[in-house]
Amino acid sequence: MATRDVSGWTVGFAVFAGVMLMMIGVFHALAGLAAIIDDQFFVVSKNYAFEFDTTAWGWIHLIYGAILVFAGYRIFSGVAWARIVGITLAAISAVANFFYIPYQPVWAMLIIALDVLVIAALCAYGTREAQGV
Repeated sequence: MATRDVSGWTVGFAVFAGVMLMMIGVFHALAGLAAIIDDQFFVVSKNYAFEFDTTAWGWIHLIYGAILVFAGYRIFSGVAWARIVGITLAAISAVANFFYIPYQPVWAMLIIALDVLVIAALCAYGTREAQGV
């Protein structure tokens, strides 16, 4: 059976996904710290269907950010479970940021867009390509 060379684009996209997961995790953690330190920092728009306590939301973002950083780091190991965890965490991050829209709309939509790119990048390669990372 003939073997194909691993595409540089695929490996580069995998590295992009790992780095982006770590950056998104840091962004989550910083937003969480801001909400924990000063719960009046984020202004909530009126008449939004979903309301959350800002301090509780801050703790959620801080903890989730740490988990995202760890998952992004593990992407570089090339193991299949790291990709699956990365895809799952990026999807949860996108949904969580949907609920964050009334607090910081532009920021939340930016993170959602980055999450979608991470999901696409992690779906683009397999175990063979991951060994090149």
